[in-house]
Amino acid sequence: MADLESRVTKDGVNNNGHYYNNNGSSGGGGGGGGGGVGYRDHHLRRRESDGGGWTSWLIPVFVVANVAVFVVAMYVNNCPRNVAAYHGKCVARFLGRLSFQPLRENPLLGPSSSTLEKLGGLSWDKVVHGHQGWRLITCIWLHAGVIHLLANMLSLVFIGIRLEQQFGFVRIGAIYLISGLGGTVLSTLFLRTSISVGASGALFGLLGAMLSELITNWTIYTNKAAALFTLLFVIVINLAVGLLPHVDNFAHIGGFLTGLLLGFILLLRPQFGWAERRDLPANVRVKSKHKAYQYIFLLVALALLVAGFAVGLVMLFRGVNANDKCSWCHYLSCVPTSKWRCD
Repeated sequence: MADLESRVTKDGVNNNGHYYNNNGSSGGGGGGGGGGVGYRDHHLRRRESDGGGWTSWLIPVFVVANVAVFVVAMYVNNCPRNVAAYHGKCVARFLGRLSFQPLRENPLLGPSSSTLEKLGGLSWDKVVHGHQGWRLITCIWLHAGVIHLLANMLSLVFIGIRLEQQFGFVRIGAIYLISGLGGTVLSTLFLRTSISVGASGALFGLLGAMLSELITNWTIYTNKAAALFTLLFVIVINLAVGLLPHVDNFAHIGGFLTGLLLGFILLLRPQFGWAERRDLPANVRVKSKHKAYQYIFLLVALALLVAGFAVGLVMLFRGVNANDKCSWCHYLSCVPTSKWRCD
């Protein structure tokens, strides 16, 4: 499922229907996942097939929370009161105070960019000069409109529930939130004049974790080559969408890399036969719970994760413009063509 990433802006809408702003970009969602993987360890397979795994409750809570925050945003927005400043009428006026901004301002059926900024949208100036670091987290709970929200929540349900059933709410919740932070940090380093909202970094973090989980647990899976190809295809397609104008691909990349590293750290599975060691005679030698390469991946990923956040946050709060350090990196978020510009 492709993600929807839209730019929040004070001025209007681009020709592609993205909600954007001459100063703005917003986070979107990522989705999709590979299938067709089987476990070699029959104990693990039985545990998940007979309902012996975890029950997914955190992902549904996240979905409800995102919907609730959107309703609050629409209530605060109060289109009938502020629409006088724009040319157009509120959409779905029968909703009263919850009606949407005019389509020419927000075609995604949502609030104004000023409302999103007021409620915690990501803004480099407010984070650095206004000392409002909390925006790095709050922005992932805001959405530019109903379409934006729907795309993200469908992606979250599609990816997140299965992961939570397999690994539990603590690990998947941590990956979601930390990946969201990783995405917003990288986005803010490169997009200094944007207002950004959305769960794209967090959702791409789950995709990244799925990839590293498959890699680090490679020896216990069957049909893994097909699953790897499918997962890589989904990831590439979603990242390619981020090359369109008014799409914050830096949030995608930051979230994906964070989730990839967290997967190596948090999603290790025991090796084939370990789960059934209690059923074996005492004199039978059992292999170690994890292979050496899994521990190597874990240590390297942990070091890179800590270093990445340390460097990124220091650069951010010192006001460093990452574009000065990487003159070509802006092409990672938008590639200009004869059909569109990347202003």
